[in-house]
Amino acid sequence: MSAPVRYIDRTRDYYLGQGYDKPYEWAHHEDAPFTPLTKPLSESRVAIVSTSDIAVKKPDGDRDRDNEFAVGNVYSLPSDTPIDLLYSRQEHYDQHATTLDDVNAYYPVSRLGELVDRGRIGELAPRFHGVYTGYSKRKTAEIDAPEVLRRCIEDEVDLAVMTPV
Repeated sequence: MSAPVRYIDRTRDYYLGQGYDKPYEWAHHEDAPFTPLTKPLSESRVAIVSTSDIAVKKPDGDRDRDNEFAVGNVYSLPSDTPIDLLYSRQEHYDQHATTLDDVNAYYPVSRLGELVDRGRIGELAPRFHGVYTGYSKRKTAEIDAPEVLRRCIEDEVDLAVMTPV
């Protein structure tokens, strides 16, 4: 078995190697805004929130650079989009250590569907949401996160599975 990829260490080294005075500073919150579930997981509606830049292939199989579901830095996709039509346009990942060939590795829609089928979670939200990587903690906290929350509330989501790339 291969060793895990140490992305935090690699990101720090990358920023220092690019000539920045200090390494990349990861967001840190003393008071995480998590809330206990108010009902059993088996009755809960679940969404994915991702930074994996998911897109839908065009009917001819082409990979379009535009995301018709994007508004600003936040986008949403129907959760029932067939997995074979999804792909990631992400280009900023360690291409020597991994690939983005298995969509479920970073956008686990099929795995969540299996949990619905087994009765472990109640249902999937009608939409899943993504945030294009912007590298601004302020913008993420003040603009993108509130927009994702607004969409989750609109979709009556009980919990979100957060997946980065």
